[in-house]
Amino acid sequence: MNAVLDINIKRAEKSKLDTISLENIPFGRVFTDHMLVADYSNGVWKNVEIRPYEALSMDPSLAAIHYGQSIFEGIKAYKNEDGEAAIFRPYENFKRFNISATRMQMPTVPEEIFIDGMKALVKLDRNWIPSMPDHSLYIRPFMFATDAVLGVKPSDTYKFMIILSPTGPYFSTPMRIFVEEKYTRAVTGGVGYSKNAGNYGSSMYPTNLAKEMGYDQVLWTDAFEHKYLQEVGMMNVFFIIGNQAVTPSLEEGTILAGITRMSSLTILEEMGLEVVERKISIDELMEAYKAGQLKEVFGAGTAATISLIKELRYKDESMFFDTEKWTVAPALKQRLNEIRQGKTEDKYGWMMPV
Repeated sequence: MNAVLDINIKRAEKSKLDTISLENIPFGRVFTDHMLVADYSNGVWKNVEIRPYEALSMDPSLAAIHYGQSIFEGIKAYKNEDGEAAIFRPYENFKRFNISATRMQMPTVPEEIFIDGMKALVKLDRNWIPSMPDHSLYIRPFMFATDAVLGVKPSDTYKFMIILSPTGPYFSTPMRIFVEEKYTRAVTGGVGYSKNAGNYGSSMYPTNLAKEMGYDQVLWTDAFEHKYLQEVGMMNVFFIIGNQAVTPSLEEGTILAGITRMSSLTILEEMGLEVVERKISIDELMEAYKAGQLKEVFGAGTAATISLIKELRYKDESMFFDTEKWTVAPALKQRLNEIRQGKTEDKYGWMMPV
């Protein structure tokens, strides 16, 4: 199927953009004029269309509500100084989306619907892409089960959608992080590597407990010993120890393979650091801190990009960092921004023009 020719496009009669300012806009609160929708039934994707953004009508017995077959992705589009729009590494999100679909026993989405549909949607709503620093157009592809029946089994029907949201910075100031040692995000053999809704729902209670203590997010640890580090909130995490950039390994399947993580590994190596993916314990991290070797800690994710961490709290001890003196994380963030905004050569071909 040629998506450009086969997608039915119904334009909104009037743009909401006429009444909205894109400056300092909060994350995930405002949505553009259009959305993409496709349906799956009898083994076939069909009814692919772009139509005005609107509420959905759902049956109370919808399978996704009761049994959790729901996955999503997070992608961003940017404008360069000439006003040209491009999407950051969408093919990597396409691959990861279908990995999540397979794990959750859902159908994979064809490239012509995911990529070409996204491209057509962003092109239609390109005026919604903010041009201010640290602003972008957040792209949310998602899929959920649509069978109207109660019964624990994979659905026979699904809906795939893409919605768009202009956004500013997710974390505008350095974060305080609580190292979680009771609750678990993911376990080997589980669904930690897939971007499914349940992973986020189960994280909310322990995250809220941390927020009640004054922390912004939790740093998850392994399910068995609660000492090996995994993710920080909804982001991958990096530690600058000496001249090494260390990030937890993906081998056990408990950590999401972040696109920003993947890109950061490449750029950090470019910057002259030794990049290491391995298991790392909180004990090792504290020893490195006490020895003066732990220089920077930061999160990396699509929504948050590169987010500095100024405090790590473990049990009764805290590790504090003077983020004003950091060099690696700010340089990494600047380099990523320059590529995304077309201010430097995109030698890796990460940006897909719209």
